[in-house]
Amino acid sequence: MDAIFSMFSSGGAMGGLVKTGTAVFTVLLVVPALLKLFIVTVDEGWAAIRTRNGKPIIRRARPGKAGTAGVGEVVFLSPGSHGAFPLFYWYKLIDVRCRATDLPARQLTAASGHQHLVHASFEWRPVVSGRDLRVFELDVVNVTERAANIISAALRDVIRTLEGAELPHNDVLSTRVREACTESVLTACGVEVVNVLITGDALTDGYLLSQAIRGSDNAPDVVAALHALN
Repeated sequence: MDAIFSMFSSGGAMGGLVKTGTAVFTVLLVVPALLKLFIVTVDEGWAAIRTRNGKPIIRRARPGKAGTAGVGEVVFLSPGSHGAFPLFYWYKLIDVRCRATDLPARQLTAASGHQHLVHASFEWRPVVSGRDLRVFELDVVNVTERAANIISAALRDVIRTLEGAELPHNDVLSTRVREACTESVLTACGVEVVNVLITGDALTDGYLLSQAIRGSDNAPDVVAALHALN
């Protein structure tokens, strides 16, 4: 027994080996595990909102313009590694990647009275800033529904100014619609409108019927198109 105890004593070879192994184990496993408690890593395409007791932490409201109240901002983390102090902070991940939402098909009338059954969709993504993430995450119940209403209204206003029976190319129409609604969607929903795409359009039955009823507009092509619907 004395020989065994002497091997693990401070001066023994086995004791030195145990101390070395303990030090290596601590450096390789224990220290990284402890560091993970104090470091938060946010992947690309995501943002993190800092919370306490499950509720987002909101910075003190900044002074607004003259006569308007300031708006508080959530504390957020952009992609990368961040120190998590104090330890009791928790984080809620927010997907800020681009996504697409379809707009309901709408019958829109151009300036010439020509009606289009317009099928469209829009691409959007949340904006990574304290103010916009607060609007996106806290202030709007249904972001896509509200954004769709604003974009649909802008699309209607743009098409009402068009002449002729054909819609312009997507790059032209998308630019005009985005310019008309980008600021409103950002303010109301906290998201960026990336693109607005017209996926299809057609003459409506009502327009063909009205053209066929008019005595002066009973052209053979209109009547043939009306019969083709039956």
